[in-house]
Amino acid sequence: MATSTAPVLAQPLKLSCIQLASGPDKAANLQHARDLVLSAAGDGAKLVVLPECFNSPYGCDYFPSYAETLLPSPPTPTQSPSYHALSAMAKDAGVFLVGGSIPEADPDPATKKYYNTSLTFGPDGALLGTHRKVHLFDIDIPGKITFRESDVLSPGNKITLIDLPGYGKIAVAICYDVRFPELATIAARRGAFALVYPGAFNTTTGPLHWALQGRARAMDNQLYVALCSPARDEAASYRAYGHTLIVDPMATVLEEAAEGEQIVSWELDGQVIEETRRNIPLETQRRFDVYPDVNEGHIRFDEPQAAESLTHSYPMPDETVCHHLPSSLSGF
Repeated sequence: MATSTAPVLAQPLKLSCIQLASGPDKAANLQHARDLVLSAAGDGAKLVVLPECFNSPYGCDYFPSYAETLLPSPPTPTQSPSYHALSAMAKDAGVFLVGGSIPEADPDPATKKYYNTSLTFGPDGALLGTHRKVHLFDIDIPGKITFRESDVLSPGNKITLIDLPGYGKIAVAICYDVRFPELATIAARRGAFALVYPGAFNTTTGPLHWALQGRARAMDNQLYVALCSPARDEAASYRAYGHTLIVDPMATVLEEAAEGEQIVSWELDGQVIEETRRNIPLETQRRFDVYPDVNEGHIRFDEPQAAESLTHSYPMPDETVCHHLPSSLSGF
């Protein structure tokens, strides 16, 4: 956990997660997302989250054709209409916006590399942080679902902490990343007040593990967790589970959507985090003389392969997040 005595969430923050349906028309998807972001902001949201692959259908067959080039940053509107649409949404709505995720193309077409990438913007429309999905969704449940993102996508290589000025830090990861508690634990120990996961679990894994994973990450780390899914489309080749939800630090599901389009909202309260940690003081009860501290050692907060091509340096959450890494790698 964060070692500072200051609250990890400086003031209450209304969070809205938008469960929306996306079709094959990217421009229509972007406009639909904009309409719902503005609607959430009109209802008082200050932090808005969109789902994984909100600008396109989800699936390995779609990633290359919908991919946009994000580097060098900022891209041109032709290179990435979604980047500029998200920036405008955040600015016009006056919110912090976790822009779900979009398919990203490597700036060198010869590499044929693609990523599943989340962009977070501030209320002024400035880019605050970028997360490439670290753990790719490769599963095989006989008779139910086989899926291999790694057939098309390349993984990201860092943990993503993003500072929201006036409030505190959030961690952003994508879908399958939620199954790997190390990312969440490190983020919590570095002072995050919420873990935000745009994700598209399916109708096989969703009923089994979607809410369970969200509640487990909240319970383990005593903070808020938001899981934001696309709405379910029964006619799609990949059917998202839906059930966007927000979980509190005691692992209670505060609000949960059904399968259709819906905005799920809750006001996050730092006092709830502090009370939970005071009543169940895990921070002072850990036994690092018995087992290792996952928050120590080599932890990567940068994309090393992107550092040289950046024209914009993204702000780091604090001065300590790059320990054990060369300073030249700060950024993407």
